[in-house]
Order: sequence, then C-alpha cells, then structure tokens
Amino acid sequence: MIRNSIFSIFFFSGIIIISLIFLPAFFLPQKVILIGGKLMGYWTSFCLKFFLSTKIVIKGKKNIINNEKFFIAASHQSMFETFFLQTIFNSPVFILKKELLMIPIFGWYLKKIGSISIKRNKVTKDNLSFFDDISEVINKSKRPLIIFPQGTRVLPNERPPFKKGASRIYEELKINCQPVAINSGYVWPKIGLKHSHKTITISILEPIVAGYSKQEFLKILENNIYSELNFLD
Repeated sequence: MIRNSIFSIFFFSGIIIISLIFLPAFFLPQKVILIGGKLMGYWTSFCLKFFLSTKIVIKGKKNIINNEKFFIAASHQSMFETFFLQTIFNSPVFILKKELLMIPIFGWYLKKIGSISIKRNKVTKDNLSFFDDISEVINKSKRPLIIFPQGTRVLPNERPPFKKGASRIYEELKINCQPVAINSGYVWPKIGLKHSHKTITISILEPIVAGYSKQEFLKILENNIYSELNFLD
C-alpha cells in the first residue's frame, strides 16, 4: 500500500511537471512537444523500476517494421503502454476516445501531438471523417499509427473479441500491421492496487502484411496477440 502511494505521488507529480515544462511547446513545432511524450514514457519506466521494483523486458525488436508505413495494434491492460510505447516507436499517432481530449492540459497535449479521436458506438459527423483523417496523417507523416483493438483497458485474464475498427484501418490504409502483446495488467491493473517485484513484457510480434481480407486479418491479429499473452501469463 505504501509503495502504491509513493509510486502514484511521484509518477503523477512527474507527469504534471513535464507537462508544465513543455507548455511553451504549444507555440513551437510539433516535434518539440513529442519530446515531452517520450520523456513521459521514460519517467513511467523509471517510476515502475524504482518504486515498484518492476522489470521491463522488450522482446522481438528485430520484428519492428522499418523504412515503410505501418500501424501498431497493441493489447491494452494499463496506462503503461500509452506512455512507454512512445519510447520504442517513433512517436506514434494515437487513436483514442474523444473524452480524453477533454482533460485539461493533458487533452491539449493529445491534440497537439496529432491524436485522432473517435466517439465509440456512435455515428457522428466526426466519426464519418475518421478514416479520411487517418489517411491524411499516414500520408503526411513518418510516424506510425497506434490503436488498441480491445477498445479499452482489460484485466490480464480477459480476452474480449477485438473491435472491427482495426480491420477497417488495415483495409483502408493497405499497409502492414505491427502486433504488440503487453502483459502490463499484472503490475498496473485497471482497477485495484499495483503489484511490485513483477515483470512487464512488451512482445513485438511478426508483422501482418497487407493483403488479407478484413475478417482474416482480425482473426490473425486476435489469435497472435492472445496466443502471446497466454504464453506471457
């Protein structure tokens, strides 16, 4: 309990400090504020290691797609991956719930770094232009897109079917997908206390090449990520 409290105090204080330091970056090129995002990722790693004695292991770095456009589809069990994946990949463009953009300061950062929002389970004018926005970002930027196909944070033992949005992105963009399996929920679950002296493994899986049907892709993606998570359990 004491470790949890100390971790939370230092972690959130650090995030706030980094946010305040980079406030002037709102008036500078986007690449400046992206540095702040990476710092938050490194700060997250430091706090986990120092206060919770967490070991962080990255597997499959050789599988990272280079020199071509791609999008990342990652499992989602905690806040960890939203920060730390920025240190592995080139400042990915996040697809996220529109509600997150409403958070003071943090939501401003999400807008500034080019995050794409969507209102889940609703048909709105913004949602109708969703794939146009994605295509524009991919065509203009060297940054990969990232999506969490489970739709929200889940418990480590939960295996909900993946949302169809990932397969639509795959079909629309016609680019390779980089699957990533992360068992962060065993350390930093979406509910309850955090756990110390455990290992978070980020497993970067072999790319799924463009060309499959939407149904085939989603089945392969879900099977590959869940099979890896079962192994990491």
